[in-house]
Amino acid sequence: MTCKQLGGPCDTAFSAEKADDVIHQQDQHLKDMVAGGDETHREALKEMQGRWKRPVSGLGWYRKTKKEFAAAPED
Repeated sequence: MTCKQLGGPCDTAFSAEKADDVIHQQDQHLKDMVAGGDETHREALKEMQGRWKRPVSGLGWYRKTKKEFAAAPED
């Protein structure tokens, strides 16, 4: 899956056996990009951090992402 598919602004691709691992890769990517001065990722980082503060809506995003991961073709 890509950063964009997970709610970010770019086409950086992430690959893993489990959806949780892809989600963690994108979370770290957002943090690294913003820490490096990339402002295009700041809003996605704020949204990512907010998901965990709002468990109900965050869980909806998580379930949707897991379904999209399961439906994605394998590399």
